[in-house]
Amino acid sequence: MGSKLIYGAIEAGGTKFQCALGTGPDDFFTQQRIATTTPLETLAATQEFFERAQARFGSARSFGLASFGPIDINQHSPNWGHMLATPKPGWSNVNMVTPLRERFGVPVHLDTDVNAAAFAEWQLDLKCSVRSLAYITVGTGIGVGLVLNGHPYCGLMHPEMGHMVVRRDPHDKDFQGICPFHEDCLEGLASGPAIIARWGRSLDELNAPDVPIKIIGFYLGQLVTNIALMLSCERVVMGGGVMQAPNLLAEVRVQAEQLLNGYLPVSKLRGSLIDYVCAPGLGERSGIAGAMLLAMRPI
Repeated sequence: MGSKLIYGAIEAGGTKFQCALGTGPDDFFTQQRIATTTPLETLAATQEFFERAQARFGSARSFGLASFGPIDINQHSPNWGHMLATPKPGWSNVNMVTPLRERFGVPVHLDTDVNAAAFAEWQLDLKCSVRSLAYITVGTGIGVGLVLNGHPYCGLMHPEMGHMVVRRDPHDKDFQGICPFHEDCLEGLASGPAIIARWGRSLDELNAPDVPIKIIGFYLGQLVTNIALMLSCERVVMGGGVMQAPNLLAEVRVQAEQLLNGYLPVSKLRGSLIDYVCAPGLGERSGIAGAMLLAMRPI
């Protein structure tokens, strides 16, 4: 493979683990998608992929692990690399880092999947145009990653905006919500599993999706509004499987603009909400590209 350094990247999601080996975010030798089942099965399959890949292409200098959460990403914590209490059955308290580090004997750089995706969008697509960015994923769960002044954000822990309290849509009063911790938080109302629990299928499979699109758009519009009000991010990028539903992104913009009601000069600053709230410039590559950028951090 020449003199270039080789890295391993893992985008660990609630539905799938995407694994790759390569020299950078635009140079993958090989990739594999692994279904997220039990921790034992999923982590074993991940390690087996890298065993085979490295036997063929060469050893990784380090790994980047961009994981769903909540997860302890504080390197000074005794529980660094461990899942916290998560709605994903069976994954609470799982050590995500040590098995990988012990098997391959190289450093593992850890962050959330959304922080990694946010950094990839900023570094590879939008670096010249914005200093701050929020990346929202709406899928099995709802997560938000932040890049502020060119750096992924972490405070007491990583952001967990998917569990924020939202105003209930008047057409959605009877749905209890599915979050095992909060019931009708944002994730409990607007995640992929919440949509299926309420209507029996995903948004893009519904025969008459107009009302569901408005309901989910209203909840996600509140998230965008709160990000704009609290953080003043210069761009909000919305990805994940749920956001693939036709007209949902446009509805989120409509709802956010109505909720802001002219309070912030977002339209004047960014041209319009079409520029301010956008789909990922990297498409479905944001997460795995971010994991590769994690792996390439200085050791």
